[in-house]
Amino acid sequence: MKRTLFGTDGVRGTANTYPMTAETALRLAAAAGRYFRTDKTQGHKVVIGKDTRRSGYMIESALTAGFLSTGMDVVLLGPIPTPAVGMLTHSMRADVGVMVSASHNPHHDNGIKFFGPDGYKLSDTAEAEIESLFHSGVDLCLPDNIGRANRIESATGRYVEAVKTTFPIGRRLDGMKVVIDCANGAAYRAAPEVLWELGAEVIPIGVEPNGYNINKAVGSTAPQAAVASVLKYGADLGICLDGDADRVAIVDEKGQIADGDQVMGLIAGRWAKSGNLRGGALVTTVMSNLGLEQWLEGQGIGMHRTDVGDRYVVDAMRQGGFNLGGEQSGHIVMSDYATTGDGLLAGLQFLAAMVETNKTASDLAKVFTPCPQVLKNIRFVPGKSPLEQTKVQAVVKNAEASLIGKGRLLIRKSGTEPLIRIMVETQDEVLLMQVAEDVSQAVRNAI
Repeated sequence: MKRTLFGTDGVRGTANTYPMTAETALRLAAAAGRYFRTDKTQGHKVVIGKDTRRSGYMIESALTAGFLSTGMDVVLLGPIPTPAVGMLTHSMRADVGVMVSASHNPHHDNGIKFFGPDGYKLSDTAEAEIESLFHSGVDLCLPDNIGRANRIESATGRYVEAVKTTFPIGRRLDGMKVVIDCANGAAYRAAPEVLWELGAEVIPIGVEPNGYNINKAVGSTAPQAAVASVLKYGADLGICLDGDADRVAIVDEKGQIADGDQVMGLIAGRWAKSGNLRGGALVTTVMSNLGLEQWLEGQGIGMHRTDVGDRYVVDAMRQGGFNLGGEQSGHIVMSDYATTGDGLLAGLQFLAAMVETNKTASDLAKVFTPCPQVLKNIRFVPGKSPLEQTKVQAVVKNAEASLIGKGRLLIRKSGTEPLIRIMVETQDEVLLMQVAEDVSQAVRNAI
C-alpha cells in the first residue's frame, strides 16, 4: 500500500494543520495501538518522548489519548533526544516508542516518529499498515481495558548514563573546554550534563527553550552561534546538535565547521585501524561527498550509498552487518551504541579521538578534501511537484549529460519539508555553478 501520511521520517507538518493536528495524532495513535496490540490483552506499553516545541504538549496529549483508547499503557518521557526514545523503547520492553519532533525544522512544524520494540524506526511496510488502519478506523477497547498513563522523571538520567558508557574506559575530558549548542531543543539538559560528568569545562548555548526558539539561530543548521562562542572563550571544540539531537556539526578551535562526512570519515578511519569497523565499510547516502568516497577507497574502506534518510542508512547497515553509517547532514549512526543517529554520541567519538591522539580539533576535522559541491533548497507549495513538469525534466536531462564522467546531479523532493533539494558535484567549478543555476532556475520557473 502506498503511504500518503508518512514521509521519509515519520509524519511531518505545520502544527494545527493537517496532518499535524490533535485529531490526526489521536487517530494515528489509535491505529498504531491496534497494530501493536494485536492480541487485545493488557500489559502492552508505549513510551512517548518529545522535543521543546509548544505544539508538543498538544500532540503528546492527543497521542496519549489515542493509545489509551486501544488499551495501551503510556509512559511519558518528557523532553528527551530522539535516540533516547529508541533506547528506552527497547530497554523498557515497550511495544512501541514515539518521538514528537520535527528535528531541525522551525518551531511551527512538528512530527511524529515511531520506533518498534527493538528500538529501531518502523519499516515502510509497518507504516503502511498503520496508515491503512488510520484510514479504515479501529475498534476501541472495552472500558475495563483502557490503558493507564504515567510520567517518569528518570528518562534523562537513564540516557545520560547510557551515553557516558560509550566514552573510552579510563578516559576523561579534564582540561578541555567544550561549547555545546543544544538548539534550545531536546538535549538541553542531557548534553551539558554528560560533558560535565566526563570532566569537561562546559560552555552551554541554546539551553533556554521557550517553546518557540528551537533551532532559531542556534544548532547544527545554524552553527554560527557556536563558532562565535568557541572563538570568544577559546574552546577546544564546539558540538552543535539539532532540535531532537539526532544530528551534529563540529566546530574546531579555529571556528571552522566540519559536516557529517568529515566526522564519519574520522570515525571510520579510526575504527578500521582498531579492527572495530564491522564489514570494513561505511554506509552513507547519495548526498555524501565524492571526496569522502575517494578517501575511503584509498584507506581500503568500502562505501555503500542509500537513498536519503537515516532510516534507509540503518536498514542497509542491518542488512549488511555494518556498524557505522550516516548522512552528510550530521546523522551519525553507530549501531554498537544506538539504533538511530545520535549527535551527542558522535561528538563524544570526536572528543575521544582528541584525547587519545592529543591532537587539536582542526587537525582531526579535515579528514579529506571535499569535491566542490553546491546545495540549493527551493521552497514550493505542497501539491504537484515541479519535478514532474516537462521543461524541468528537459533541463535536468541536459545537465546530467553535461556531467557524464565529470560529476553528479541529484534533484529530489525533501521528505520532511516542502522543498526541492538540488545537489551538484564536480571538480569543474565553472560547470558546477552553471548546472546549479540552470536547474535551480528551471525549478523556480516551474513553481
